[in-house]
Amino acid sequence: MPNIDDDCIAFVEDEPIGLGNDQEDFWSILVVDDDEDVHQATEFALKDVLVLGRRLKFLHAYSSDAAIDSLRRERDIAVVLLDVVMESEDAGLRAVGRIRHELALANVRIILRTGQPGYAPELDAISSYDINDYKTKSELTRNKLYTTVTAAIRSYDQIQRLDASRRGLELIIDGANRFIAEQGLQAFAAGVITQIAALLGVPPEGMMCACSGPGQDHCVVLAAAGRYQGLVSHSLADLGESHVSQMLTRCLLERRNQLGERSLALFFQGSLGRSFAAYIESTAAIHEIDRHLLEVFCANIAICGDNVGLVERLRNTAYVDHLTELPNRAAQIEAIDRQVHLPGARSKLLALIDIDQFSETIDVFGYRFGDLLLQSIAQRLRSSLPSDVHVARVGGDVFGVYGREDIVNPAVLREILFDPFQSEAGFQSVSFSLGFVREGEAPVSGADLLRNAAIALKRAKVDGTGNDAYYTAEVAVQTRERVRLLQDLRSAFDSRRLFIAYQPQIDLLSGRVVGVEALLRWRNEAGQFISPDQFIPVAEQSGLIVGLGAWVLRTALGAQRKLAAAGFNLRMAVNVSAIQFRQPGFISLVEAALADMQVDPAMLELEITESVAMYGWAQVHERLQGLKKQGVSVAIDDFGTGFSSLSYLDRLPADCLKIDRAFVSALDSDQSGARIAEMVIQLGKRLGMRVLAEGVEDAAQLQTLIDLGCNEAQGWYYAKAMQEDELSGWLASRR
Repeated sequence: MPNIDDDCIAFVEDEPIGLGNDQEDFWSILVVDDDEDVHQATEFALKDVLVLGRRLKFLHAYSSDAAIDSLRRERDIAVVLLDVVMESEDAGLRAVGRIRHELALANVRIILRTGQPGYAPELDAISSYDINDYKTKSELTRNKLYTTVTAAIRSYDQIQRLDASRRGLELIIDGANRFIAEQGLQAFAAGVITQIAALLGVPPEGMMCACSGPGQDHCVVLAAAGRYQGLVSHSLADLGESHVSQMLTRCLLERRNQLGERSLALFFQGSLGRSFAAYIESTAAIHEIDRHLLEVFCANIAICGDNVGLVERLRNTAYVDHLTELPNRAAQIEAIDRQVHLPGARSKLLALIDIDQFSETIDVFGYRFGDLLLQSIAQRLRSSLPSDVHVARVGGDVFGVYGREDIVNPAVLREILFDPFQSEAGFQSVSFSLGFVREGEAPVSGADLLRNAAIALKRAKVDGTGNDAYYTAEVAVQTRERVRLLQDLRSAFDSRRLFIAYQPQIDLLSGRVVGVEALLRWRNEAGQFISPDQFIPVAEQSGLIVGLGAWVLRTALGAQRKLAAAGFNLRMAVNVSAIQFRQPGFISLVEAALADMQVDPAMLELEITESVAMYGWAQVHERLQGLKKQGVSVAIDDFGTGFSSLSYLDRLPADCLKIDRAFVSALDSDQSGARIAEMVIQLGKRLGMRVLAEGVEDAAQLQTLIDLGCNEAQGWYYAKAMQEDELSGWLASRR
């Protein structure tokens, strides 16, 4: 028990240093002791004492549990005077552990007191329990008690100020990061008000204005909060709040911050002759530490404000498609990610809308038409779909639509896109392929949904143009198999496991072999043959067909030269993919291959499908004419299976029509096949073309074709496709 009568306490007048809230005009001291006399003596010794400009407020607890309860209720206690021995010999030490760990109070200063020196804690205990001071009660005279408590309060104050500075800097950094994400000047201004209020720890009550010239009439309120929120777009002259308008005007004229007792105006230098000022009211006095933080805040925000236009342009670049002004792929992913956890997300779908043959359309009508078409589709989707449906351009010719299933479905979307689109060339009908994916039971990311919708879209295209498909586990497996097939095909091409087989073509009148068709074949590492119907579409969709086609052409011409040297001067027929045919250097590639292999162009016949021949008349006609000038002949393959145009066919410089094997097979079953074959044969004759039937497998089919006047045939009836060496032997046997 200290002697409270001796020693006079020397009162030191310190300048008050606050923490941004002068409602706390005292320091809270918690006295924890099981002796009532200690409580009374401590409070009596320190009453009316000022420490750093504040009085002391005493709280009392008579056990360690009571102390913990007090600290839970009062989170702003600066110092705890704690008895070591109370209900147990180590009650005080255990209370320290709970304060630091259970309550996580790291800033409160703890002074241990004991009336029994034998129970003093060891040095390692003081370190482990984070005890700030230890005194025996006999040491604590009035003067020493004051000195000890004052030192503890100073320490607590410094720690609190450091914490406040750290929190303020964190708010500044967070505020700067938030402004980067803001869209537009008004959102930036509203954010500044919010961040200043958060920095001061007060409710947002104020406004921000922009000034483009001298005088209040040139200063307009951009954003406002609290009781000022109705003043947005008003000039400073119209505020009706003289002290506010005067403070803001002075801030803008003097181009520096104005700090009042309970209000402030902050100046932000802008660009292009424009400056900004923010006014905030505070419920408490603005102290020195806050002033320094506000200066740092202004320096950071001035940079942000100066770059608001740049940030907005960057955001548009990152999230907006400049051609259609729709959100782009990144924006759609973010939009889905924001909604995926909201109620009702399970009933939503993502659709991908792909323009069929868009590249070919551009080749025919030009890039201007392509741009106008994309803009028209974007406008139609945006105007026809509800506002809660998110529409984006997620690829060159692909649009994403995300919304409820009753809207995002094939029927609705195809109805929207059904009517022709107007262009400078008139109205054009456009075909679309659609891929859909449902949210599913488990939430997935926007990127996952887009990836799965793309898988569904690829599945839709497998069956041709104008189709739609939904993502399922089976579709995913099929897509993965196609990807694996493509990888294996690339590997087979690189390791030379692909080869050419040649099928003879027979003149039906003389029975002579007049040509051979070069057919690409693939035998995998296990020795199994992969059907061309499987790998050719994959090669076309991936673009690998361009390299494959060039290799097939050169290899076939090399074989033709060897056959001619052996006395078999036969026409070599080579299939050309639509993708190959559209390559800008295709004509030059054919010319170079003929020259390198030293083959007469008249001995080469290129087979193109009618869908290529019928699409884009001007370009197709120009390229076919280029081939004809070289002396190369052209055959229309699989005639009758696509979307034929007889008017185009009449003008195409083609030499041969090939009857598809499907019509030849039908010759055995009924008269319809015979009628189609007969029509093709008669058409060829009228157009001055040879007619060649493929897939002839028996004598009856052959006789029917002869009776109908067909010129040539190929098929298993004569011979299967053979490799070069086998073909040479077969030809020699027929000689």
